[in-house]
Amino acid sequence: MRFGVVFPFGDAADVARYAVRAESAGWDAVFLAETPWGVDAWVALAAAALSTSRLRVGTLLTPVARIKPWDLATRVGTVDRLSNGRVILSVGLGSLHDGWLAFEPDEGRRKRVELLDEGLAVYDGLLRGQPFSFEGKHYQARPTTFFPPDPPVQKPRPPVWVVGAWVPGRTAQPSLARAARWDGLLPAVAYRPDDSKADTPDELSEIVSRTLALRTEVGLPLDGYDIVLEADSYGGFRQMVSTDPAVWSAVGATWWVESWWDLDRTGANEKILLDRLDAGPPAP
Repeated sequence: MRFGVVFPFGDAADVARYAVRAESAGWDAVFLAETPWGVDAWVALAAAALSTSRLRVGTLLTPVARIKPWDLATRVGTVDRLSNGRVILSVGLGSLHDGWLAFEPDEGRRKRVELLDEGLAVYDGLLRGQPFSFEGKHYQARPTTFFPPDPPVQKPRPPVWVVGAWVPGRTAQPSLARAARWDGLLPAVAYRPDDSKADTPDELSEIVSRTLALRTEVGLPLDGYDIVLEADSYGGFRQMVSTDPAVWSAVGATWWVESWWDLDRTGANEKILLDRLDAGPPAP
């Protein structure tokens, strides 16, 4: 199991400084939220990449439905080359919060699903290289030789982790099927009002089993496929049945990402964040 940590606040210079602390303490990756307005996540991740040598950098997560896929491919590819292949892209529909709805109306879940699927297809095609063409309901692309970028370091492109929402008791699992077609699963439980994450190892085991079966059905390998657990070993943001990473690793989790979303930016909370970074990953 590998261990990542979310930075819940910080401008680009802060993120670079926090990343140095995280790498020194033995963390494997750092993640930022990508928001409609605020600190540009990819600029901040570029600063983190330039300040470190081993640490992976990525988003948790990117709401693909509100970003033009060629813009996304440009940003991810640029930071992947800058970091020598250390980028991870996490994606989902995006939660409907005031930071989004203050600027854009919700176009409905069905359209966001369509934009997510088409956006990922264009992202994938562009980073695999030219010539690339695409004809969808919302996006179109044709081959172009206008200022083409160098290819990304990671092949065929930087990995994509996708939120997969399990619907208990339902045979068809379209959200899990989407996640199964990419490079990793961010497991969630649909229709749970207070916490969309898997509460118990048994619940995660069921989600993992269903997702891997769907991946096998479409002929994709299981080796290298990531199961990403948003975790909180301190218990402030999320109460977990077990805070022992080994328990969750035993049911398939390959990444443990400390998600301290309850820490807002105050002087006291920055000290808490730095102390937690310095403590390093939780012991398995």
